Amino acid sequence: MAFAGFGRSQLSYDMFDLARSAAEAKRLAKCENIYHRGQELAWDGKDVLGELLARHGGVHVADAQRAALERVFTIILWGELAAWKISAQLADRLVPLEAKMAATSQAFDEARHFYVMHDYLTALGFKPGRLDRAPQALLDLVLETDDLAAKLMGMQLMIETIALALFQAVREREVEPVLTELLRYFERDEARHVGLGMQYLPSLLTGMSRREGVRLVTFQIRIMYWALTELRLVRSDFETLGIDPRRVIESVRKKQLAAIGAAYEAVGIPFDRDRNLAAMSLNGVVELMFPPVPAPLAARARTAWTAFWRRAQPGSLDVFAPHQHAIRTARGVVAPADG
Repeated sequence: MAFAGFGRSQLSYDMFDLARSAAEAKRLAKCENIYHRGQELAWDGKDVLGELLARHGGVHVADAQRAALERVFTIILWGELAAWKISAQLADRLVPLEAKMAATSQAFDEARHFYVMHDYLTALGFKPGRLDRAPQALLDLVLETDDLAAKLMGMQLMIETIALALFQAVREREVEPVLTELLRYFERDEARHVGLGMQYLPSLLTGMSRREGVRLVTFQIRIMYWALTELRLVRSDFETLGIDPRRVIESVRKKQLAAIGAAYEAVGIPFDRDRNLAAMSLNGVVELMFPPVPAPLAARARTAWTAFWRRAQPGSLDVFAPHQHAIRTARGVVAPADG
């Protein structure tokens, strides 16, 4: 605690004194680039949404699908607020300048996502209400943790990948014209946010004790439990929108395995070390809760047990390629898809 210029200050005077390996310096340079790319690709939410509403003559969604769309995107709305708060927490607590810049860029993006989604839902004629228990528990888990590695893992590599998979599924189904085009902007931002986790989490994993590693994996499993419970909660809404919940989960799994695997491999930790309990648990629970075809509980349990012991396979970063859409930035420039 500081008093009259004495004692511990909240300013990180040693932020430029931290020793860095060549690999870490390279990763942090990528974090800095995330900030600058965020500046280049920033888009005007009021302008973009207004133009889309004018071009399509407002929001048009089938009456049978309206309630489902509202329920799913109410979760997204509050998720964007949580992401805004979490990225602000990270911007405050991360010490290296480059990582702090990347988190600050994300906070800027999430603020835009929150107000744009609120304005879109307002155009839909819906007033957002309180979340159900599962999605609120998921967001609170990441909001409230003081563990930086857990917060970064939970937000950037898990919640963001869930959002990306959902945005992709809704966009591909073309559920509503305005939303279909709007999600291209959201997806491009979110894919950049995943990059912060992939580049900075390795720095937090380095030197982590076995006990700390177990605690991080346990945190992953808790997030997965609430995420799957949330997906089960809106399963009927997905089906109403013509979206296969199982395909969304498979998309989430591929994105998470790719992002988390890359972060672990960056510091020489095999992704399947200790058979990766988090990935194993996800494999098993998915088969139990979301079987490809309806089946009795006993049959699902046997399939889940087999899936639990299936060895984790790191995914390919190619799963993020579809999210690099061409967008119109606030500078009035059409930014092409990244190669």
